[in-house]
Amino acid sequence: MYEFDYHKPVDVAGALETSGGSDDGLFLAGGQTIITVMKQRLAMPSDVIDLNAIDDLCGIRVKEDVISIGAMCRHADVASHSDVRRLIPGLADLAGKIGDPHVRNRGTLGGSIANNDPAADYPAAVVALGATVHTNLRDIAAGDFFTDLFETALKDSELIIRVTFPVPEKSAYEKILNPASRFAMVGVFVSQSVAGVRVAVTGAGPCVFQLPEMEDALMRSFSASALEKISINPGGLNSDLHGSAEYRAHLIGVAARRAVTNAC
Repeated sequence: MYEFDYHKPVDVAGALETSGGSDDGLFLAGGQTIITVMKQRLAMPSDVIDLNAIDDLCGIRVKEDVISIGAMCRHADVASHSDVRRLIPGLADLAGKIGDPHVRNRGTLGGSIANNDPAADYPAAVVALGATVHTNLRDIAAGDFFTDLFETALKDSELIIRVTFPVPEKSAYEKILNPASRFAMVGVFVSQSVAGVRVAVTGAGPCVFQLPEMEDALMRSFSASALEKISINPGGLNSDLHGSAEYRAHLIGVAARRAVTNAC
């Protein structure tokens, strides 16, 4: 590790002021990714701004069929929250499948989506549920938030405050994981609501993406059989030592059919 200035503000205003006054400030949420990155010197911020003392970034609330989750909510909190489990069981299930107990009790919703790892779980839920990311500057629709590999629409010093999830009629998340890292080889989140059907895929490509062909088929018949004849083009999908693009294309179909079968 190398020398940097450490700050622990107690409110959002203090965090933003510190970030704005730094040469190269970095927000610290759960630290599950950024600490490793800093140890490897892939990131060398002048200032680390710890968000863990800011109560306004925590908490889960329900209002008018929308669940609002603070950016600093831990994965374990989302997985165990009674309202999330009752209203969006697919989201609770997803949070419970992230990493191991250490990661689930330290990692945060905001940190995960801001990092936008191609194999992270939360992006699939944010997109499939049509969520909105609320920052200190604006509200960003899910479809506009994730832009590319490890990239989002966030501007410098822009801070995620909370994410709001409309409650769907049905939802489910199916994850085929790497047994060592527990990251998603492929993860598929399916939701059905009055706004239609959404199918979002993580782990298979450089960034989360939707499958319009599957969405159209499920709009006609929300059943696993409706997806049986749909094949996924492997072009542009990830290919590495864990699995080829063709293998991931096959897994998308498997995970999507399982998610539809388990949706509730």
